[in-house]
Amino acid sequence: MKAKKIRHRDRKKAKSTIPFSRENYIIFMIGILVIVLGYIFMAQGPADSFWSLTLAPILLVLSYCIIIPISILYRRQSEKEKDGVAGSN
Repeated sequence: MKAKKIRHRDRKKAKSTIPFSRENYIIFMIGILVIVLGYIFMAQGPADSFWSLTLAPILLVLSYCIIIPISILYRRQSEKEKDGVAGSN
């Protein structure tokens, strides 16, 4: 009987935690900013310029394939994990 109550309480705790921290949102906003800059550079100048042919696609791929996934997957180490790693040395 007690085991069921503890499990139910643990489920509530797991559901109530926010999966993203402030750092995740900051990294995500940097990714959005880089995407906007990429589209702005793509719209600048003639179609065969360095800005629209080289720099804009690099920024867009960098943001869509690297920065945004990092913002989703990034998880800060908790204090317990840091102490455990430091104590093992």
